[in-house]
Amino acid sequence: MRLKVRSYEVDRLGHVNHAVYHQYGELARVGGFEAAGLLWDKMTDSNMGPVMLHTSVDFRRELRVGDEFDVTCELRFGGGKTFRLDTLITKLDGTVSAELRCVLGVMDLQARKLFTDPRQALEAAGLDPAVLPSVNFPQ
Repeated sequence: MRLKVRSYEVDRLGHVNHAVYHQYGELARVGGFEAAGLLWDKMTDSNMGPVMLHTSVDFRRELRVGDEFDVTCELRFGGGKTFRLDTLITKLDGTVSAELRCVLGVMDLQARKLFTDPRQALEAAGLDPAVLPSVNFPQ
């Protein structure tokens, strides 16, 4: 997803406020889920929803007003109740601006507990994990 920094997203130093990077990540997560066939209404109709359990940002290079940048996601399932959805924010010249790492679960909205197998729950609601792009995160 390509975005552009708006004037109200910057702080007094003239670069994007730290909290805004989380909003960029949320836009990419929601957009990525939708592109992969997972629609919010379908999830809630199935009494489920993704929940953020942890998020962190590594800031690499600043973004300033008017900068355009790409935001990508990589979905990683493991063997437990949680999964990762990592986001890479890259300037158009290829410079990495920020890396976001998120740990999520899928909550059963009636039982108020995490599903044991988040991949199975999301796929049952329409997710095609192959649609989300795979990116290589710098070390």
